[in-house]
Amino acid sequence: MLFEPISLCGMEVSNRFVRSATHEWMAEPDGTPTEKIGDIYEELARNETGVIITGYAYVNPKGKSDHLQQGIYDDRFIEDYRKIVDRVHKYKSRIVLQIAHGGRQTMISSEAPYALAPSAITEKTMGITPEEMTEKEVLETIDDFANAVRRGKEAGFDAVQLHCAHGFLLSNFISPYTNRRKDRWGGSTEKRTRIILDIIEKAREMVGNNYPIMVKLNATDGYPEGSRKNTLDAPESIEIAKILAENGVCAIEVSGGTAEAGDELFRTDIDSQEKEAYYKQYSKMIKEAVDVPVILVGGIRSKVVMEMLLEEGYADMISMSRPFVAEPDLVVKIKNGEIDVVKCVSCNLCSDSSGIKCNYDFGD
Repeated sequence: MLFEPISLCGMEVSNRFVRSATHEWMAEPDGTPTEKIGDIYEELARNETGVIITGYAYVNPKGKSDHLQQGIYDDRFIEDYRKIVDRVHKYKSRIVLQIAHGGRQTMISSEAPYALAPSAITEKTMGITPEEMTEKEVLETIDDFANAVRRGKEAGFDAVQLHCAHGFLLSNFISPYTNRRKDRWGGSTEKRTRIILDIIEKAREMVGNNYPIMVKLNATDGYPEGSRKNTLDAPESIEIAKILAENGVCAIEVSGGTAEAGDELFRTDIDSQEKEAYYKQYSKMIKEAVDVPVILVGGIRSKVVMEMLLEEGYADMISMSRPFVAEPDLVVKIKNGEIDVVKCVSCNLCSDSSGIKCNYDFGD
């Protein structure tokens, strides 16, 4: 099934491989995407990656979360992104723009002197206590996301993915640990999910009903069992997935973890099939509950596991991040029978602020 085509959000995709969104540290300081970023995506497309999801692009300078991160907060970026999209579209790959707001994990700067979040819950890894967003700030952020979707369409992206995972703003809203609000944006599962639905509704006014909007969804906050009360996990994450699928989301990429939860976000030492696909139980439950394609990310390394995930109904597509840094041609290698296991050793040395690259010494 790995090389069977699939219809994803109305897009015909030639295989089941997805390059998951990966921060490249290669944009200009103001967020302008560069040719170096385009080089990465074009190489992935040339090597038959079915879907390429960009590094997360911030929708407002007050929501930037890392150095040299891509931005999508102004119309002036559209043409630069269009050039990148055109490079990818020389091949059969589809390219999706991921959009995000840093929330509790916003990088403090002159443009963002404080972090914004649904509630003032301290982010312990950074030692930052965010400001609780006002009603006005929530509504402005909805507009920011909707306009980012519009810019994605105008730049020619095949779809846009809302980043609702990994401790960023939309993830902050859906998690009961980080959202303690008592107004219409907090409380019940439906109220905590409302901001995402309002973004979709506002975006639809700009791009129409047929433009694909996907999500990357935290199925779990990833805290060790018993260490946090009222954090996001199943069955609530399954209910959120159902709400999103019923309200215009056309595909769900299942992930989990936050920086504050420790190693859960980027697990290391994935050296056996048993350690692979560590969110697969969540993705299977979500896939059984929704009628849109489910994409699974998280420690997938071997062909036999990839095939099992598809054949046994855990997911419709296989998403990877770090393996594509080490081997941008891994799809072709698997297709040609050259490899059965990707070379990535999950060391996380590719998280290089001088520009993402594989820094592991394979001795070759």
